Amino acid sequence: MNSTHYMILVTSPPACGKTTLAKKLAKNLDNAVYLDKDTLIPLSKKVFEVANEEYNRSSAFFETHIRDVEYDVILALGLEAIEYDSHVIINAPFSREIRNPEAMSELSLRVQQRGGELLIIWIACSAETAHKRMLERNSDRDTWKLAHWDEYLKTTNFNAPNLPNLLIYKNDNDDEAEESFQSLIEQIQ
Repeated sequence: MNSTHYMILVTSPPACGKTTLAKKLAKNLDNAVYLDKDTLIPLSKKVFEVANEEYNRSSAFFETHIRDVEYDVILALGLEAIEYDSHVIINAPFSREIRNPEAMSELSLRVQQRGGELLIIWIACSAETAHKRMLERNSDRDTWKLAHWDEYLKTTNFNAPNLPNLLIYKNDNDDEAEESFQSLIEQIQ
């Protein structure tokens, strides 16, 4: 097995399969720490409540006061964990960050300074498949998206970002996903 320990960002728009893939990776890699940005949602809900704002993760309030802090916190936890010779798997969309090569380069350097290597996995999934999965999971975090699907699609990029060494996980159906998973494991190990 490869002795390098990785910070692995599992990225995609919502409902493309980040949680499923990230948890499967965590179970198949030695010394893996699994971090999910959705774990921060109860804290974010409290911020909405205290601010007397309607809970809407697509709102200007969320964008201004919560979104970036959630990413700062999950990355800080990951950077701390990478120092303990573990793989760190972070499940989050990283929708803006992964489209900013400078931000990814800076994060890569921060990971390297802690003895690790950054890997970014993009989940390739159609908007139609994501819509179906969003309906099936029936989560309150998707309420606005589902009610305003066409508007949501205008702000969501389902195309893979242009990053060097980006790993692609195809996830529109089970057969494609299993084949992609085996390929990912081989590349990581």
